[in-house]
Amino acid sequence: MTPLRLGYLYGFGSYLIWGFFPIYLKLLRPAGPVEILAHRIIWSVLFVALLLAALRNVGFLRSLARRPRTLAGIGVAAALIAVNWGSYIYGVNSDRVVETALGYFINPLVSVLLGVFVLRERLRPAQWTALGVGAAAVAVLTVDYGRPPYLALVLAVSFAGYGLAKKRLGLPAAEGLFVESAVLALPALAYLGWLAARGGLAFGHVSAGHTALLVAAGVATAVPLLLFAGAANRLPLTALGMLQYVAPILQLGCGVLIFHEPMPPARLAGFALVWAALLIFTLDALRHGRRTRAVARATAPLTVTNH
Repeated sequence: MTPLRLGYLYGFGSYLIWGFFPIYLKLLRPAGPVEILAHRIIWSVLFVALLLAALRNVGFLRSLARRPRTLAGIGVAAALIAVNWGSYIYGVNSDRVVETALGYFINPLVSVLLGVFVLRERLRPAQWTALGVGAAAVAVLTVDYGRPPYLALVLAVSFAGYGLAKKRLGLPAAEGLFVESAVLALPALAYLGWLAARGGLAFGHVSAGHTALLVAAGVATAVPLLLFAGAANRLPLTALGMLQYVAPILQLGCGVLIFHEPMPPARLAGFALVWAALLIFTLDALRHGRRTRAVARATAPLTVTNH
């Protein structure tokens, strides 16, 4: 199998898992959102630690200890992904799967805004148009919900911020996930201890199957991230960008078709505006990518071979 095909396989695998993740999270009830988040963190640390030990790749921890700025960046990334995970779990288990899907549809547009305000990037006219249409979509959805779509916005901003932090850190997927989860592990353990002392811990008190599902949260968290890293190393950025819409489409399908969440006409109109913004954004990215490659080929120096 070629690296390109393997990249697509990894990419589809990661987004398929993320797309059907609401079904898994529903099975974790009656555990509360914070308890589920704590288990997700703790079992991720253990799973990735075993993986790194099997790969004999633990020496990176010593080098990180000598890089305080990197450690601070990891702390920021850990806080952002904790907010993202916690908000997503809360949304799914409070029957707001459709709104969580909206957050991941909006995410690329928020990433563009971060590029403007944090990285000082300049936008092309089509990108400004996409942002304007996206803002109109949020306005329509605010009218429909009777409030701004807070959950979707928190998910979009936290994940876009996490992506920016990861880009600046440049850590490999497994190592980065391990350190981020390790930063959060002590607060997670403290919360579970407090919950157990109050008699409110679901872990071990519902059924053997429920306990196994909570333990499996580590694998369910780490595997799609590792698949995504494999895809990112093999696919062009434009292809990876197109694949990212697979997950929210599947999440939306879960919310409407499986969990029967309402989709009134005004909400559908808001989603349609979001999809229009993403279409403009994606087509512009594809066109810009082709133009950049054409310019690179035209300006590439000729190679002279002596026979």
